[in-house]
This record gives sequence, structure tokens and C-alpha cells, in this order.
Amino acid sequence: MPPVTLPDDLRHEYAEINGIRMHYVEAGQGDVVILFLHGFPESWYSWRHQIAHFANRYRVVAPDQRGYNETEAIGPYDTATLQADVLALIQHLGVERVHLVAHDWGAMIAWLLAINHPEALKSLTICNVPHPAIFAKQVRRNPRQMLRSWYVLFFQVPWLPEKVLAAQGYHRLARMIIRDTRPGTFTREDVKRMLEAWRRQGLGGGINWYRAAVRGRGMRLPDPVPLITTPTILIWGEDDIALGKELTYGTDEYVQDLTVHYLPNTSHWVQQEEPEAVNRFIEEHLRRVEERVPA
Repeated sequence: MPPVTLPDDLRHEYAEINGIRMHYVEAGQGDVVILFLHGFPESWYSWRHQIAHFANRYRVVAPDQRGYNETEAIGPYDTATLQADVLALIQHLGVERVHLVAHDWGAMIAWLLAINHPEALKSLTICNVPHPAIFAKQVRRNPRQMLRSWYVLFFQVPWLPEKVLAAQGYHRLARMIIRDTRPGTFTREDVKRMLEAWRRQGLGGGINWYRAAVRGRGMRLPDPVPLITTPTILIWGEDDIALGKELTYGTDEYVQDLTVHYLPNTSHWVQQEEPEAVNRFIEEHLRRVEERVPA
């Protein structure tokens, strides 16, 4: 895969967002904002392909979320706080609603925003994370998914996960991710950026997201779970070693306007491994949503 050329007008911004100093990148112009939320153990840079593709037509924004890279690692890390971070960032950007695109843990926060704060979203794109109600059922009843989620329990141990991931200067973690993807997914520059982000302040902030989730703070869903009315697409790499494809089944029970795109022979790191397909799905989704808006 050829190296990505980021937009010439890419800007690194810092702002006080919900009580922390948040770093985000921004490119492009206009009133329509695409907001990208990364997962674990990533940063804004995991959206490089999407930023490069969409910045000539939209205003694109990708933050380092709480505890990652250049954003302060200050708790709490419960999902209510993490949702509030995104809502405060949207307000800071000076818009009422955004097209939200999210992966992994960022996608879990995006699902919760669509449930609890639909007024902030124009559309929703989810990459390789199931609806939280489905995940909660599967992790209790599906032995295969229980085994796949072993790392969540490991992350509950104090200090040890941070030490293990930092071993060999984070090179071992980088090799694990690279081996999980198709050859050529990551360039040397990409690996360098990953290592720099992890070494900046460690991965304790991201691990604390898992700890807070297991302790149950902010993870409870309303009963009954509200139907998501935001137009939604779910993009799923079928070779995800941590989250099985069966976690996508039944999503239409919780989402009124849903399209699912499966990508065979693609890992959990879908937007980086198959950027052209992911960009195409997002582009088609945004066009459909915008065509519905009355002039």
C-alpha cells in the first residue's frame, strides 16, 4: 500500500475539552464535519487514509481521545465521561451535528452517543464493534466470544498490562498488529508514528477505559434500549480475531436504518487494511444521507 499524503492544510489543535487538554487534527473547510474516533491502542493517525480522502470535500476532525497520545491521561474513564468528551468537542468545533465515524472503543462510544444523544449526529459509521446490547449478551452466553475477550480480564490487573505492552519499547505490540493484517498495510512511517504515540505517555489511559467498563460505570443501557434512528452503516472485517462476525447478527433490531458491509480476509484494523473500500462505503453513506436533507 503506498504511503499516505496527508492534506497540506492539516492542522494540529489543542483545546480545553471537558476538563482535559485535548489534541486533535483538522483539515478541510465547510459547515459539514466528519468526526473520526479511534480505538485501542491507536490515535488520530489511524484515520490517515480517511483524512486524506475526505478533506477536499468536508471539514474532517480526528482527536486523540482521553488518555491517548497528546491528549491528557486524566480520569475518570467511564463511558459517560467519554461521551461528554465528544459532545464537548462537537460544541467546541462550532457545529450542532456531525457525521460520526468510529472504530473499536471509539465505536462503542459512538454507539452510546447514538442511543443517548442522537441530536448530535447526522450519520453513524461503525467499524468492527457490535452494538453494546448485542455484545453484552454474547460475552455472557457465547463461550467462543468469552475466550476471544480474555484480554479484557487481563487489563483489570493493576500495572501489569502496562508493563507487558511496553515490553521491548512497544515493538512487540507493533509486531502483533502488523502480523494481524495483510502485508503492506503499515509502512515504516506508520510504525514509527505508532511507537511515538505509545511511548509519549504509555497506554495506561486506554487500558483504564477497559477497567472502568468492567466496573460498570456508565455502561448500563436504558431499558428498553432505544431504537437508533440515525442512519447507520456497520463495516466489518471478517477476520477479526477478537470480535466474531456473529456479533453483527441482530443489529437491525436496534437500528432503524442500517446497512452492513462485510469485508472478507480483513482484520479488526479495517480502515487501515482496506481503506479504499471503507472510504467508498462512507462516501456512499454520506451521499445518501445528504440527499435526504431537504434543500
